[in-house]
Amino acid sequence: MNAADRLPWRAILLADLLAVPAAAVAGDANRFLFARMIAAQAAGAGCLAADLGLGSDGYRQLLAEYFPGCRASIGAASPALERVPEWRDLHQLLLDHRAGERHSEALVAAIVASACAGSDHLWQDLGLIDRDELTALMWVNFPELARANSGDMKWKKFLYRQFCAREGIYVCPAPSCGECQDYAKCFAPEH
Repeated sequence: MNAADRLPWRAILLADLLAVPAAAVAGDANRFLFARMIAAQAAGAGCLAADLGLGSDGYRQLLAEYFPGCRASIGAASPALERVPEWRDLHQLLLDHRAGERHSEALVAAIVASACAGSDHLWQDLGLIDRDELTALMWVNFPELARANSGDMKWKKFLYRQFCAREGIYVCPAPSCGECQDYAKCFAPEH
């Protein structure tokens, strides 16, 4: 168990969520990540709203499918759509690059796009334990994007860079990352 999971409330909720049998989605790698994000949000970690950015109906569906019998309360609707004007574009970028192996990829795309509204590293905004969990999430759900991030750029910066390039917007001052004076902001270790 990681240090962040030792926080009593978060660890208890994570264990309770994962203890619920969900045969229909037992092989879905996203189930653990969903539990991690729900526990983090309930413990006040990350930036996600109570519905993880899925809206009330989407969140209820996630709970019913992945954690049947879970009676988590659903707070106010996600404000992320209002705070991130490019939410739809980021969401579409993720959807266009999903692995196509499980329907939960669409849920993950909505959650990740919503977490881009946060002010921390994307893994922190999602309520994950570390960047490695986010990298695993990207490889499972969006392998084409994961492969494209060959320089190990910070994920939020990488997604925005992909979005901007798709729109023909180039805001980087240098012709390549290696020549940029802000290199460390994009590629430095995340703590």
